[in-house]
Amino acid sequence: MTRSFGDLGRGGALRFALWHRPPWADGLLARRLLAAALTALAAALFVRGDPGSERTQIVIAGRDLPPGHLIEADDLRATARESGELPAGAVTDMSSLVGATLTAAMRTGEVFTDLRTLGPRLAAVAAGGRDARIVPIRLADTAVAEILRAGDRVDVVGAEEQTMPSPACKSLETACPTARPARTLATDAAVVLVSAPGDRRGSPERIVMVAMDAEHATAVAAASLRTALTVVFH
Repeated sequence: MTRSFGDLGRGGALRFALWHRPPWADGLLARRLLAAALTALAAALFVRGDPGSERTQIVIAGRDLPPGHLIEADDLRATARESGELPAGAVTDMSSLVGATLTAAMRTGEVFTDLRTLGPRLAAVAAGGRDARIVPIRLADTAVAEILRAGDRVDVVGAEEQTMPSPACKSLETACPTARPARTLATDAAVVLVSAPGDRRGSPERIVMVAMDAEHATAVAAASLRTALTVVFH
């Protein structure tokens, strides 16, 4: 059959091309369609996951949460995820998080782990020892707390202590020590949280949570009751 140029001008160009396509065009078209179908199938399987894989019920953030937030039940949501894709320490018990303090901001849908809240696991990782403790301190200079961030390494220093001379010392009319020089209470401590001013704890001051070994934690906690504290950055 022959086609006139008039036929082509009346919209038959596509039909003409199809009737006169080369033999290899059908094979190329079939391969491209098959490739597209396989790509779509792979994407669907990836989104669906392995239906036969083991799944674990875990806890995720139900909304965006700020650092230092006291976690409530409404902040949490349970969901099932493939066990092989979960991070180490993923929390499975929602009740264990209620009332805990969040150490870093979280986005909606992020998985809670044992390092997301203040606790013994965070203390051990931050301070590098199993006997680590977390000590809350108030700094003498509030401006220092403004620039502290979680992850900073610091030395905790006790300011000079003023002491009252004893009556016996006064009666001798001799020089009596009235001050104790500043001293380092802990070295290479890890800041794990700096609270926001006026947070839900009701304090207008910033509280700095610092992780260190148990011995130095006791010394810092005791000193905080009688002297001003500050920190030295590493």
